[in-house]
Amino acid sequence: MIIEKLAAIDIGSNAIRLLISNVIPTKDEANPIFKKSAIVRVPIRLGADAFINGEISEENKSRMIKAMKAFRLLMEVHGIEKHKACATSAMREASNGSSLVTEIFEKTAINIEIIDGKKEAAIIFSTDLTNIIEKNKSYLYVDVGGGSTELTVFSNGKIINSKSFKIGTVRLLNKNSMRKIWDDIEIWIKENTNNLNKVTLIGSGGNINKLFKLSGKQHGKPLSYIYLKAHYKFLKRMSYEERIIELGLNPDRADVIVPATKIYLSAMKWSGANKIYVPKIGLADGIIKNLYFNKL
Repeated sequence: MIIEKLAAIDIGSNAIRLLISNVIPTKDEANPIFKKSAIVRVPIRLGADAFINGEISEENKSRMIKAMKAFRLLMEVHGIEKHKACATSAMREASNGSSLVTEIFEKTAINIEIIDGKKEAAIIFSTDLTNIIEKNKSYLYVDVGGGSTELTVFSNGKIINSKSFKIGTVRLLNKNSMRKIWDDIEIWIKENTNNLNKVTLIGSGGNINKLFKLSGKQHGKPLSYIYLKAHYKFLKRMSYEERIIELGLNPDRADVIVPATKIYLSAMKWSGANKIYVPKIGLADGIIKNLYFNKL
């Protein structure tokens, strides 16, 4: 048995992640087993720089280079055969994003690809998401990141439409009003789900995964709109410190979880969905799968 060892680096607006996976072959060559071996998350909030000042600060540049050097060493220790690094909205919008990519490559030999919202959504969609979808039903897929939210509507097993919006948890923390974008999202969701029968949400992102974990629900079971709305009010009543101490949230999760919940709730309301499924998928998982099948 030949087990491939692959790595994915997801450079988001709120954090940077390294996922190391073992890919175990099965009799069905098209469906190997993807088994996570290690996950490392570093809370470098690039979006706080990019969305306010338009560039990555010297401090975060230094932290990011150190993180990439550490990731390179970890990949060597794990015996990684192939890796891929992708950066999303913060690096897209930073005026020094491209020069930082060049500097990191020179110092670590890690080549970072800055991807747009559509490619990000396509990579995530290529994961085991398709195993959840029932062909005769309609879904709104919502991926909330630090700087952008990717929306995809699919029905009868086919993608109807998809769009990336410049609204995310870090961006919402640093801007008092984003009324125009909220209005645009509401219009887009209603236009694309209005003629569909009984839409169900599928949510991805670190915050919805944490909300699901806090619910104590069994994997594969959905969260209801009523539960999510009640939990949103509960989180809003708590202080930042209380979310860290009483709920055990990481400091870089305790603030963004509130605006993230608002985005998921709004999407449920505007699409008429009364439940949301939370599969354990993300950009890093999609990168691993695409790497294995030589699609990246």
